[in-house]
Amino acid sequence: MNETVRPRTRGELLDAWRRHLTLQRGLSEHTARAYVGDVGDLLSFLGVGDDGTEPVGPALASLDLADLRDWLARMSTSGRARATIARRAAAAKAFSTWAHRLALLPADAAARLRSPRADNRLPAVLTEDQAAALLTAAAHRAREAAASGEAAAARAVALRDVALLEVLYATGVRVAELCGLDVDDIDRSRRTLRVLGKGDKERTVPYGLPASRALEDWLAVRANLVSDAAGRALFVGVRGRRLNPRAVRGAVHRAAALAGVADLGPHGLRHSAATHVLSGGADLRSVQELLGHSSLATTQRYTHVSAERLRAVYAQAFPRA
Repeated sequence: MNETVRPRTRGELLDAWRRHLTLQRGLSEHTARAYVGDVGDLLSFLGVGDDGTEPVGPALASLDLADLRDWLARMSTSGRARATIARRAAAAKAFSTWAHRLALLPADAAARLRSPRADNRLPAVLTEDQAAALLTAAAHRAREAAASGEAAAARAVALRDVALLEVLYATGVRVAELCGLDVDDIDRSRRTLRVLGKGDKERTVPYGLPASRALEDWLAVRANLVSDAAGRALFVGVRGRRLNPRAVRGAVHRAAALAGVADLGPHGLRHSAATHVLSGGADLRSVQELLGHSSLATTQRYTHVSAERLRAVYAQAFPRA
């Protein structure tokens, strides 16, 4: 649908909004999906039914700043994370500007909407010993699967899990970036990955010898799982298709349970990798490039994590702390 054609139904509106986000603003599929879901939730809050044919004109015509504040307040009282509320406020502001330009709103209802401050609590991370324990537990499970004569598919899944966990920790990539990797993105001689990040920005990230060995082991058995539908996907699921974020979270959950460490999810491994690289002496700009942060301020959060750990060790070990 051309943006000059005004969408009239829920389905038309959300489709047009999605196209605007991906084609005009260049947002990643993951971010666009989140923003579309946010606006869908706002429409439901305004009384628009879930059916795609439900008209949106009356609800949008009456949308004002008070409605948006009530919508965000409801999320706050229901216990939603501050980061989620901040993202939804950003989605509402962008949607309001876009909808006003299309004459779907009589005024930019969110022009004076103040986004809640993002949660600046320090991210939870594993210690280096805990991260090592998690990876060791996954590798032990793979050896058990091989030794016990489990089916080829089960052995392949175990080796896949080792490889994806090693890559997550070695590179600090986002889970969506991991799932988007193709076999051709690996430079095995240089031990680097070509990663497509937020905003379709491409970067090259290195990985170490343990991740290299795990990848080689996985690639040797990948054919036991892969189907034609997966194309050149590096990591695939039990049905042979490209791996999805839920399956990655499952792999982290299983390894954390086996190792007896906190289950921080894939993003927790990203936080841990960043913290450990900084603690090892890497400079902020290098870590920013590694993680694909657009702003150095985001990367600087990890210096606070390292400082907090240092203060905790100091307080425990120094007699005059």
